[in-house]
Amino acid sequence: MSAYLIANIDVHDPDAYEAYRTRTPAIIERHGGRIIVRGGKVHMLEGQPWAHRMVVIEFPDVAAAQGFYDSPEYQEIIPLRTRASEGALLIVEGAD
Repeated sequence: MSAYLIANIDVHDPDAYEAYRTRTPAIIERHGGRIIVRGGKVHMLEGQPWAHRMVVIEFPDVAAAQGFYDSPEYQEIIPLRTRASEGALLIVEGAD
């Protein structure tokens, strides 16, 4: 079953964030992932606005998504993201 890594990121230093953003696609691809949403304009339909830079990445399963996150190459660039932004990341199982 597919799994999705979903991130809601508030970037406060776009120049520094760029160093992170440019390195992630190759790592995602090595773990079988595919970027679905990457920072497009958010159109709120209901509720209070909370979304910033939304990212959705599809992986073949939860193990692949977790493998991406836990990989040494991704762990190495997490500080680039956390110094340039604040946010939340989560993995959600897809529907069967």
